[in-house]
Amino acid sequence: MAVALAGQLREGTKKSHTMAENTGFVACFLKGVVEQKSYRKLISDLYFVYEAMEEEIERLVNEEHPVIKPIGFKSLYRKETLVNDLKFYFGENWKNEINISHSAKEYVERIREVAKNSPELLVGHHYTRYIGDLSGGQILKRIAKKALNLQGNDGLNFYEFELIADEKKFKEEYSLTLNQLPINQKTADQIIDEANQAFTYNMKMFKELEGNLIAVLGKIVFNYITKKVRKGSTET
Repeated sequence: MAVALAGQLREGTKKSHTMAENTGFVACFLKGVVEQKSYRKLISDLYFVYEAMEEEIERLVNEEHPVIKPIGFKSLYRKETLVNDLKFYFGENWKNEINISHSAKEYVERIREVAKNSPELLVGHHYTRYIGDLSGGQILKRIAKKALNLQGNDGLNFYEFELIADEKKFKEEYSLTLNQLPINQKTADQIIDEANQAFTYNMKMFKELEGNLIAVLGKIVFNYITKKVRKGSTET
């Protein structure tokens, strides 16, 4: 029996979403303070996260998993866009130039664990990352482009969803798909809990990235920029 998962996910993750947007790294980012070393590290960490997510989704789609197969939208996949960005920042030898952070490693391990033991919970991770990227991507792209003085899409491919012509229409389709998943309310509650856990893993990654920002800005300036708690974008 299907449940109205889309609305429940949105409401059930509002607090986590606001907390994530108020982490020091994201707060600085949204105010146009983007430091290249931290940003490159974010891109490399996200590569490992999406590599794991997309490998597991592909496997489960091929296995005809009834909950995961419907959300296997390849138009959302980010791994290849991240590869393009990593080539821009690190060169053709990028694979030997990057390494996974402790927080990203924990995140990847959780994705693998869920995919193996409770695949339906991957929906929470899928929603948290992909819909967040799609919804706020263009805003973050404009900020990063200006702050890092980039030209065209160089170093910004991550924010480009070339296979999605109409963002609003796609998100409506995605919500409809979530609402038609063959799950009961108990599973829906578990997916919402996992989505909140996904936000926690993301916040841990952001926290690790703050060190480079503080080194560049200084602790006093960093604290000044991040002291005011802003209302989350999903609460407005």
